[in-house]
Amino acid sequence: RFARHLYPGLKKLCADAPSEACFEETFRIAGLLHDIGHGPYGHFFDEHFLAGYGLTHELLGRDIIVHKLGSLISGIRRSPGGAFESGESISADDIGYLIKKPPESADERRPRWLRFMQQLFSGIYTVDNLDYVQRDAYMTGFSIDIVDINRLLFYSFFSDKGLTLHQAGVSAFTRFLNARLNLYSNVYHHRTGRAIDFHMQEIFTRTLQRLFPWNPARSLNRYLHLNDWSLLQDVERWADSDDAELKALGREWNRIIGRKVKWKMAYATELAIDRVERGMLSFPRPEQLEEAIREQLPRSVRSKPFRVDLAAQDPRPLNPMAQSNKRINIYNPSTDLISPEPLKDIFRYIPARVVQFRVFALDHKHDAEIARAAGRIFDAPTAESCPTNI
Repeated sequence: RFARHLYPGLKKLCADAPSEACFEETFRIAGLLHDIGHGPYGHFFDEHFLAGYGLTHELLGRDIIVHKLGSLISGIRRSPGGAFESGESISADDIGYLIKKPPESADERRPRWLRFMQQLFSGIYTVDNLDYVQRDAYMTGFSIDIVDINRLLFYSFFSDKGLTLHQAGVSAFTRFLNARLNLYSNVYHHRTGRAIDFHMQEIFTRTLQRLFPWNPARSLNRYLHLNDWSLLQDVERWADSDDAELKALGREWNRIIGRKVKWKMAYATELAIDRVERGMLSFPRPEQLEEAIREQLPRSVRSKPFRVDLAAQDPRPLNPMAQSNKRINIYNPSTDLISPEPLKDIFRYIPARVVQFRVFALDHKHDAEIARAAGRIFDAPTAESCPTNI
């Protein structure tokens, strides 16, 4: 639907664009395969395993598409909307290009229509997040009634600057962004999920070193069979292993699978984004923030293990704040001008402009001390705004 809506404008700008049927099917194939390179636990796997090989799921996805699915893709000759024009086919290399995060400078070797099309997979609102926001809200029971996807699509078009949003669609965009922030805070960044993430961080790299001791890029056939279910089946058996390391890892995995949460939430608050941004200047990394809190603790508690979880420092694409440096092209009909608006400026006008700040400990014995220490980090004293009741 998005492809059919955008195609007429794209064809006017790019005479060499393929037929509508070929464009639509290229769009569909890229949408279906854009996450094919993911390993177990999605972006967590990227950060804690693939990064050690200098890889991402997008690089592996491109290799799978080109080397394993190339002949199948090149043989496609129609979309659900109709047949391709004579001589047209889809390039697996083009699909691999579409799913990968674009470099800072555009690849001029690629046709303009394809470069424009890539923005639909790597921009602020994409075929991916337009889909998963609706799907995940439905599956979790989270309400996104205020989101009007149809209106957002209606006001989207291609200009000579690429994907552009008419000013009349900005309200629909901010509602969508607000829904993403709410969904992120309440589902993707849920306290129990984050506590389990901290537990998994302790064992994940060692687990994969035993489970998959190969470079995935050089072992694609093996990698194709590595997924959440295969990992869970293997690690569940490890608890009965005669190998001491496997046995220890298996016991930890059984705790996770049994939802015996190791890390307990000792402190939680919500912070306005602008306060967090100011704090991030002092503590750009989680370890620095953890150390700052530790210095505020009584000496008797400073050696106790705890973990800091600040949403703004979460690099996953699920986190809208990880994209705050991106821009969106806005068309102003009054001036007939298109200007790239920074996403961080748009954040100021949405209701859910708060982020979660949490601290986890192994038990609740020192919650009060941790809460007081954590509270001092972002709670700088400010002058009274008004001396009387309003």
